Amino acid sequence: QVQLVESGGGLVQPGGSLRLSCAASGSSFNFYIMGWYRQAPGKQRESVTYITSSGITNYADSVKGRFAISRDNAKKTVYLQMNSLKPEDTAVYYCNFRTMGVNYWGQGTQVTASS
Repeated sequence: QVQLVESGGGLVQPGGSLRLSCAASGSSFNFYIMGWYRQAPGKQRESVTYITSSGITNYADSVKGRFAISRDNAKKTVYLQMNSLKPEDTAVYYCNFRTMGVNYWGQGTQVTASS
């Protein structure tokens, strides 16, 4: 059974940085797409960024130039470097891995940018 385990969330002042990680266990295959979603209180879950197995990346306009996604296929891990965090980045962040038409989700990690 595939499980995704996230780490790296926390409280940071506006302008600060955090790095999230998400590692998969229980899989013998690689994932085509690895990405991150977030959900703020009272809002729908939204896509933040993703990276394909060939390294193609996509970012939401709201995070372009501030966030960077990367992946380590050997470790089945995806990373999200978040810089210049804003209060509006505050949300629960979920990693999402997709392959062969199946979606896998992490449990979520809280990111709070507040003074």
